[in-house]
Amino acid sequence: MTDQPEPFDLTSHNLPADNAAELLRLFPEIRTEGGAIDFDKLKLVLGETVDVGRERYGMNWPGKAECFKTIQTPSMGTLLPAPAESVDFDTTENLIIEGDNLEALKLLQKAYLGKVKMIYIDPPYNTGNDFIYPDNYTESLQTYLQYTKQVDEEGRKFGTNSDTDGRFHSRWLNMMYPRLYMARNLLKDDGVIFISIDDNELANLKKLCDDIFGEENLVGTFVWRRRASSALADKLVSTDHEYVVAYQKQDYTSLGLPKEFSSYSNPDNDPRGEWVPGDLTVGMTKDQRPNQYYELVNPKTGEKYQANPNRVWAYIRESMSVLIEENRVLFPEDNSRRPMSKRFRSELKSDVNPASTWLDEVGLNSEGTRELQQILGENIAIYPKPTSLIKALIKTSTNKDDLVLDFFAGSGTTGQAVLETNKDDNASRKFILVQLPEPTDRKEFPTIAEITKERVRRVIRKMNDEEAGQLALNEKQDRGFRVFKLAESNFKAWDASAPKDGKSLAKQLELHVEHIREGRTSEDILYEILFKSGFALTTKIETLNLETLKVSSANQGDGKQESLAKQGASQSRKPLGSGTRVYSVAGGSMLICLEKGLTLKLIRAMAEMKPQRVVCLDLGFAGNDQLKTNAVQIFKNKEIVFKTV
Repeated sequence: MTDQPEPFDLTSHNLPADNAAELLRLFPEIRTEGGAIDFDKLKLVLGETVDVGRERYGMNWPGKAECFKTIQTPSMGTLLPAPAESVDFDTTENLIIEGDNLEALKLLQKAYLGKVKMIYIDPPYNTGNDFIYPDNYTESLQTYLQYTKQVDEEGRKFGTNSDTDGRFHSRWLNMMYPRLYMARNLLKDDGVIFISIDDNELANLKKLCDDIFGEENLVGTFVWRRRASSALADKLVSTDHEYVVAYQKQDYTSLGLPKEFSSYSNPDNDPRGEWVPGDLTVGMTKDQRPNQYYELVNPKTGEKYQANPNRVWAYIRESMSVLIEENRVLFPEDNSRRPMSKRFRSELKSDVNPASTWLDEVGLNSEGTRELQQILGENIAIYPKPTSLIKALIKTSTNKDDLVLDFFAGSGTTGQAVLETNKDDNASRKFILVQLPEPTDRKEFPTIAEITKERVRRVIRKMNDEEAGQLALNEKQDRGFRVFKLAESNFKAWDASAPKDGKSLAKQLELHVEHIREGRTSEDILYEILFKSGFALTTKIETLNLETLKVSSANQGDGKQESLAKQGASQSRKPLGSGTRVYSVAGGSMLICLEKGLTLKLIRAMAEMKPQRVVCLDLGFAGNDQLKTNAVQIFKNKEIVFKTV
């Protein structure tokens, strides 16, 4: 019988462990004595479906093997809440994450696995001057921290990928592969990813996606015209278009495009409703369809219409007679014209058309630049995509409460597109935007991430101002976002790779005792525990005072407790303390207690609430092993999972 609580797992989702568990579930006979996988047995079980040849069709490049190491290495980072930079932090379900998108995608795995309906990204096109993520991508968190001056140690820098580099394409593939792999996990089974690209990496991108998603899951390659006029180019061939490559997770189906019904009418008051004239012939010759090559006669006037030997009637004589009796054939008064069929709107199989791979109804690149300039009041040369492009993809791919992700968010066009589409159809789609704080050398907007946030703020403000007084509509729609920033975990991890000399071990022991990083607050720790426990960052959290049994909700704004956003940046960063404050997550399914001075009374009060899980700070026991032992037994008797961090 153990008297120690289970340690809380501070790492991101362990994808290899999930995959191994699924294999062992499907093929229990491949389990070794130590619980590992016997690969030779797995090959025997799968039989002839295993390709053991040395030469295989597929895509390979220098660094691909390292990509899998990156994927399999969990993140030890966290996302710190920034209420003062947010809009309606306590109630919104939209997110803007400032940080390296690979680390962010790893951290999102537990809480958002299989929950995203649509992903849109506009990654670097690898034209030779693009800002690129580090070649040493296995150290992405450390590189990011050094890049953003959160640590002082020298580390690798982000930079550009020059076309003179000997690994020009490989570096781009090494950057994209882990991110797309992680992104696929976040998609719902009927989800879809859209990726903007140009000719530089189109072929490589499709092969990359074939490898990750499966070539059978290619939805299509959409062609988008990016500019109105041709540009002077080598060989006098101007590339005026780009592409949007689309892949499904498993069983995506486009919602299609609404049909235009303005041409439908009912001039003869047909009881079957509105109709339009339709072709009554078919593209077959008289030799191919001899029984559909005949003389058609108007039974009322006797007027005769010869069949076209190269395009015969669509029906045989008997079927055509039935259509005439049912008043489904239109005979023209002018005998130089051809008879037509009546096609009724009420008999259409669908009220939408297939989505076209030609995005000719959306704006150009110049429109995206003009939109950003109008919103921010100045010209910022980051060349965003037009909102109309992303809105078109959203409308054909998402329902009214779906989640949209963009982890190369740029200026925040996707956020604006989601908000505007919600306004158009009175829906409640949510978005997650991820953007690196790439420097801009501008005073007002020092980083791209600042542009992302400010653009969405101003779009929200403008929409709300335009609808001032229409409270009923505004109350239904979520027009806010929570800002989170990537940082090192709130907890200092034991470094197993550190030297084993006495001085180094003493330092490690000191870190283990004071394992919470200086300056971190209750809210910082709360959200790390929250999303590393598998809860969304927008999960409802209530603050309980178990001594008085009073409940106040930061997400309800009931006035019993100041919300994070109202308190402001400095006041909201509440230090850890002693008391009876407990956070209740998702209606009490999990309780989180971050008090330094735990008591038996407080532990019993939490147990009486019968949550599924309880997490406490280990330092809350202050070395009181007897209290910790009692806590383990109390929670165990109530069948409550108890962990400490």
